[in-house]
Amino acid sequence: MPLPLPLPAAPSRSELIEHLVRTRIAGDVATPRENNLSHYRKLATGDRHFWLGLELGDRWTDEQDVLAVMAERCGVVDDPEHRHGQDTIDPELTVGALDRAAAQLRKAAEGRKRVLFATGHPGALLDVHGTLALALRLAGCDIVRAPLGLYPDDGVVVQFQGVAVYERGASLWHTHSPEPMRQVLDALARTGEAAPDLVVADHGWAGCAAQHGVEAVGFADCNDPALFVGEAEGTLSVAVPLDDHVVDPRFYEPMTAYLLAAAELSVG
Repeated sequence: MPLPLPLPAAPSRSELIEHLVRTRIAGDVATPRENNLSHYRKLATGDRHFWLGLELGDRWTDEQDVLAVMAERCGVVDDPEHRHGQDTIDPELTVGALDRAAAQLRKAAEGRKRVLFATGHPGALLDVHGTLALALRLAGCDIVRAPLGLYPDDGVVVQFQGVAVYERGASLWHTHSPEPMRQVLDALARTGEAAPDLVVADHGWAGCAAQHGVEAVGFADCNDPALFVGEAEGTLSVAVPLDDHVVDPRFYEPMTAYLLAAAELSVG
Protein backbone atom coordinates (compact mmCIF):
# COMPACT_ATOMS: atom_id res chain seq x y z
CA MET A 1 0.00 0.00 0.00
CA PRO A 2 1.68 3.29 -1.06
CA LEU A 3 2.46 5.92 1.50
CA PRO A 4 0.07 8.88 1.41
CA LEU A 5 1.23 12.46 1.13
CA PRO A 6 2.25 13.85 4.53
CA LEU A 7 -0.64 15.03 6.67
CA PRO A 8 -0.57 18.31 8.56
CA ALA A 9 0.04 18.15 12.29
CA ALA A 10 -3.02 17.05 14.20
CA PRO A 11 -5.04 20.12 15.21
CA SER A 12 -6.46 20.68 18.65
CA ARG A 13 -10.22 20.31 19.07
CA SER A 14 -10.77 24.06 18.84
CA GLU A 15 -8.45 24.36 15.83
CA LEU A 16 -10.31 21.57 14.07
CA ILE A 17 -13.68 23.17 14.75
CA GLU A 18 -12.41 26.45 13.31
CA HIS A 19 -11.13 24.61 10.22
CA LEU A 20 -14.37 22.67 9.72
CA VAL A 21 -16.39 25.88 9.78
CA ARG A 22 -13.96 27.80 7.54
CA THR A 23 -13.98 25.07 4.86
CA ARG A 24 -17.73 24.43 5.27
CA ILE A 25 -17.24 20.78 6.19
CA ALA A 26 -19.47 21.80 9.09
CA GLY A 27 -21.16 25.02 10.19
CA ASP A 28 -23.04 26.75 7.37
CA VAL A 29 -22.81 24.00 4.77
CA ALA A 30 -23.54 24.12 1.04
CA THR A 31 -26.45 21.64 1.08
CA PRO A 32 -29.65 23.75 1.01
CA ARG A 33 -32.41 23.28 3.56
CA GLU A 34 -34.98 22.32 0.92
CA ASN A 35 -32.76 19.44 -0.26
CA ASN A 36 -32.39 18.19 3.30
CA LEU A 37 -36.14 18.26 3.96
CA SER A 38 -36.84 16.55 0.65
CA HIS A 39 -34.56 13.66 1.59
CA TYR A 40 -36.07 13.38 5.08
CA ARG A 41 -39.52 13.19 3.48
CA LYS A 42 -38.42 10.51 1.01
CA LEU A 43 -36.94 8.39 3.79
CA ALA A 44 -40.20 8.72 5.73
CA THR A 45 -42.33 7.75 2.71
CA GLY A 46 -40.34 4.55 2.23
CA ASP A 47 -38.09 5.42 -0.72
CA ARG A 48 -35.40 2.77 -0.26
CA HIS A 49 -32.84 4.79 -2.18
CA PHE A 50 -32.72 6.98 0.92
CA TRP A 51 -32.53 4.08 3.39
CA LEU A 52 -28.90 3.41 2.36
CA GLY A 53 -29.13 -0.33 2.89
CA LEU A 54 -30.84 -0.17 6.27
CA GLU A 55 -34.22 -1.79 6.93
CA LEU A 56 -36.32 0.86 8.65
CA GLY A 57 -39.72 -0.80 8.40
CA ASP A 58 -42.54 1.52 9.39
CA ARG A 59 -40.68 3.07 12.31
CA TRP A 60 -39.88 6.40 10.60
CA THR A 61 -42.99 7.38 8.67
CA ASP A 62 -43.17 10.91 10.15
CA GLU A 63 -40.64 13.26 8.58
CA GLN A 64 -40.74 15.40 11.73
CA ASP A 65 -39.29 12.45 13.66
CA VAL A 66 -36.50 12.25 11.08
CA LEU A 67 -35.89 16.00 11.41
CA ALA A 68 -35.67 15.63 15.20
CA VAL A 69 -32.97 12.96 14.87
CA MET A 70 -31.07 15.10 12.38
CA ALA A 71 -31.21 18.13 14.66
CA GLU A 72 -29.96 16.04 17.59
CA ARG A 73 -27.21 14.08 15.85
CA CYS A 74 -26.19 16.30 12.93
CA GLY A 75 -27.09 19.80 14.06
CA VAL A 76 -29.47 20.89 11.33
CA VAL A 77 -31.94 23.64 12.21
CA ASP A 78 -34.64 22.05 14.37
CA ASP A 79 -37.44 24.44 13.38
CA PRO A 80 -39.89 22.59 11.07
CA GLU A 81 -41.03 25.95 9.70
CA HIS A 82 -37.54 26.63 8.30
CA ARG A 83 -38.19 25.35 4.80
CA HIS A 84 -35.69 27.14 2.55
CA GLY A 85 -32.18 28.59 2.57
CA GLN A 86 -29.23 27.87 4.83
CA ASP A 87 -28.89 24.71 6.88
CA THR A 88 -26.15 23.69 9.28
CA ILE A 89 -24.01 20.91 10.67
CA ASP A 90 -22.88 21.43 14.25
CA PRO A 91 -19.06 21.17 14.27
CA GLU A 92 -19.13 20.14 17.94
CA LEU A 93 -21.21 17.12 16.93
CA THR A 94 -18.77 16.39 14.10
CA VAL A 95 -15.80 16.33 16.44
CA GLY A 96 -17.69 14.35 19.06
CA ALA A 97 -18.49 11.72 16.44
CA LEU A 98 -14.86 11.72 15.27
CA ASP A 99 -13.84 10.95 18.85
CA ARG A 100 -16.27 8.01 18.94
CA ALA A 101 -15.00 6.82 15.55
CA ALA A 102 -11.44 7.06 16.86
CA ALA A 103 -12.38 4.78 19.75
CA GLN A 104 -13.60 2.19 17.25
CA LEU A 105 -10.38 2.46 15.25
CA ARG A 106 -8.26 2.17 18.39
CA LYS A 107 -10.19 -0.92 19.49
CA ALA A 108 -9.70 -2.48 16.06
CA ALA A 109 -5.97 -1.77 16.19
CA GLU A 110 -5.59 -3.20 19.69
CA GLY A 111 -7.37 -6.39 18.64
CA ARG A 112 -5.72 -6.54 15.19
CA LYS A 113 -9.17 -6.90 13.68
CA ARG A 114 -10.31 -7.38 10.10
CA VAL A 115 -11.41 -4.00 8.74
CA LEU A 116 -13.06 -3.13 5.45
CA PHE A 117 -12.94 0.40 4.07
CA ALA A 118 -15.27 1.64 1.33
CA THR A 119 -16.56 4.92 -0.04
CA GLY A 120 -19.41 6.07 -2.24
CA HIS A 121 -17.70 9.46 -2.46
CA PRO A 122 -14.34 8.65 -4.13
CA GLY A 123 -13.97 12.21 -5.42
CA ALA A 124 -13.85 13.55 -1.87
CA LEU A 125 -13.21 10.88 0.76
CA LEU A 126 -10.92 8.34 -0.92
CA ASP A 127 -7.79 9.75 0.74
CA VAL A 128 -9.51 9.87 4.15
CA HIS A 129 -10.36 6.18 3.99
CA GLY A 130 -7.04 5.24 2.37
CA THR A 131 -5.00 6.93 5.07
CA LEU A 132 -7.01 5.28 7.83
CA ALA A 133 -6.61 1.91 6.10
CA LEU A 134 -2.85 2.34 5.95
CA ALA A 135 -2.68 3.32 9.63
CA LEU A 136 -4.62 0.24 10.69
CA ARG A 137 -2.56 -2.01 8.44
CA LEU A 138 0.62 -0.64 10.04
CA ALA A 139 -0.94 -1.32 13.45
CA GLY A 140 -1.36 -4.98 12.52
CA CYS A 141 -4.95 -5.09 11.27
CA ASP A 142 -6.04 -7.19 8.32
CA ILE A 143 -7.46 -4.81 5.70
CA VAL A 144 -10.12 -6.84 3.93
CA ARG A 145 -9.78 -7.18 0.17
CA ALA A 146 -13.01 -7.38 -1.80
CA PRO A 147 -13.26 -10.58 -3.85
CA LEU A 148 -12.74 -10.14 -7.58
CA GLY A 149 -15.53 -10.39 -10.12
CA LEU A 150 -18.26 -8.40 -8.37
CA TYR A 151 -20.50 -6.45 -10.76
CA PRO A 152 -23.22 -4.56 -8.89
CA ASP A 153 -25.48 -1.99 -10.57
CA ASP A 154 -23.89 -2.55 -14.02
CA GLY A 155 -20.48 -1.57 -12.65
CA VAL A 156 -17.64 -3.28 -10.80
CA VAL A 157 -16.17 -3.22 -7.29
CA VAL A 158 -12.49 -2.24 -7.28
CA GLN A 159 -10.07 -1.17 -4.54
CA PHE A 160 -7.50 1.58 -4.26
CA GLN A 161 -5.23 1.94 -1.21
CA GLY A 162 -7.34 -0.74 0.46
CA VAL A 163 -10.61 1.16 -0.13
CA ALA A 164 -13.48 -0.46 -2.03
CA VAL A 165 -15.20 1.81 -4.55
CA TYR A 166 -17.70 1.48 -7.39
CA GLU A 167 -16.35 1.82 -10.93
CA ARG A 168 -18.39 2.16 -14.09
CA GLY A 169 -17.28 3.11 -17.58
CA ALA A 170 -13.63 3.46 -16.50
CA SER A 171 -14.61 6.09 -13.91
CA LEU A 172 -15.10 5.97 -10.15
CA TRP A 173 -18.71 6.77 -9.38
CA HIS A 174 -20.52 8.51 -6.56
CA THR A 175 -23.07 5.96 -5.34
CA HIS A 176 -25.62 5.65 -2.56
CA SER A 177 -26.40 2.03 -3.44
CA PRO A 178 -26.03 -0.74 -0.84
CA GLU A 179 -25.59 -3.35 -3.58
CA PRO A 180 -21.76 -3.14 -3.79
CA MET A 181 -21.40 -3.87 -0.07
CA ARG A 182 -24.04 -6.59 -0.24
CA GLN A 183 -22.11 -8.34 -2.97
CA VAL A 184 -18.81 -8.01 -1.09
CA LEU A 185 -20.27 -9.54 2.08
CA ASP A 186 -22.02 -12.32 0.14
CA ALA A 187 -18.82 -13.14 -1.78
CA LEU A 188 -16.78 -13.30 1.42
CA ALA A 189 -19.30 -15.73 2.88
CA ARG A 190 -19.33 -17.88 -0.28
CA THR A 191 -15.56 -18.24 -0.26
CA GLY A 192 -15.44 -19.08 3.43
CA GLU A 193 -13.66 -15.87 4.35
CA ALA A 194 -14.63 -14.23 7.61
CA ALA A 195 -16.77 -11.11 7.56
CA PRO A 196 -15.10 -7.85 8.59
CA ASP A 197 -15.02 -7.04 12.29
CA LEU A 198 -15.39 -3.35 11.41
CA VAL A 199 -16.47 -1.41 8.35
CA VAL A 200 -15.50 2.24 7.88
CA ALA A 201 -17.48 3.68 5.00
CA ASP A 202 -20.32 5.98 3.95
CA HIS A 203 -23.63 5.88 2.10
CA GLY A 204 -25.01 2.43 1.25
CA TRP A 205 -21.64 0.80 1.91
CA ALA A 206 -21.99 1.69 5.61
CA GLY A 207 -25.72 1.14 5.94
CA CYS A 208 -25.66 -2.29 4.31
CA ALA A 209 -22.78 -3.46 6.50
CA ALA A 210 -24.56 -2.29 9.65
CA GLN A 211 -27.78 -4.00 8.56
CA HIS A 212 -25.79 -7.23 8.17
CA GLY A 213 -24.66 -6.98 11.79
CA VAL A 214 -21.15 -5.67 11.13
CA GLU A 215 -19.81 -2.94 13.41
CA ALA A 216 -19.88 0.14 11.19
CA VAL A 217 -18.64 3.71 11.25
CA GLY A 218 -20.14 5.95 8.57
CA PHE A 219 -19.44 9.47 7.37
CA ALA A 220 -22.73 11.16 6.45
CA ASP A 221 -23.97 14.48 5.10
CA CYS A 222 -26.96 16.38 6.42
CA ASN A 223 -29.05 15.22 3.44
CA ASP A 224 -28.31 11.52 4.18
CA PRO A 225 -30.51 10.91 7.22
CA ALA A 226 -30.53 7.10 7.14
CA LEU A 227 -27.15 6.62 8.80
CA PHE A 228 -28.13 8.95 11.67
CA VAL A 229 -31.42 7.09 12.05
CA GLY A 230 -29.42 3.84 12.07
CA GLU A 231 -27.18 5.23 14.79
CA ALA A 232 -30.22 6.34 16.80
CA GLU A 233 -31.60 2.79 16.58
CA GLY A 234 -28.24 1.24 17.52
CA THR A 235 -27.71 -0.50 14.17
CA LEU A 236 -24.83 1.75 13.10
CA SER A 237 -22.09 2.33 15.67
CA VAL A 238 -21.10 5.89 14.69
CA ALA A 239 -22.41 8.38 12.13
CA VAL A 240 -20.02 11.30 11.61
CA PRO A 241 -21.84 14.43 10.38
CA LEU A 242 -19.98 16.40 7.70
CA ASP A 243 -20.36 17.80 4.22
CA ASP A 244 -19.13 14.79 2.27
CA HIS A 245 -17.98 16.65 -0.86
CA VAL A 246 -16.47 20.08 -0.30
CA VAL A 247 -14.57 21.92 -3.02
CA ASP A 248 -11.13 20.39 -2.31
CA PRO A 249 -10.45 16.93 -0.84
CA ARG A 250 -7.39 18.32 0.92
CA PHE A 251 -9.73 20.18 3.26
CA TYR A 252 -10.34 16.84 4.99
CA GLU A 253 -6.66 16.36 5.85
CA PRO A 254 -6.73 18.13 9.26
CA MET A 255 -9.79 16.05 10.16
CA THR A 256 -7.93 12.87 9.18
CA ALA A 257 -4.90 13.92 11.21
CA TYR A 258 -7.13 14.61 14.23
CA LEU A 259 -8.82 11.22 13.84
CA LEU A 260 -5.50 9.38 13.67
CA ALA A 261 -4.15 11.19 16.73
CA ALA A 262 -7.33 10.50 18.71
CA ALA A 263 -7.09 6.83 17.74
CA GLU A 264 -3.36 6.73 18.68
CA LEU A 265 -2.50 5.66 15.13
CA SER A 266 0.14 6.83 12.69
CA VAL A 267 1.12 6.46 9.03
CA GLY A 268 4.68 7.59 9.61
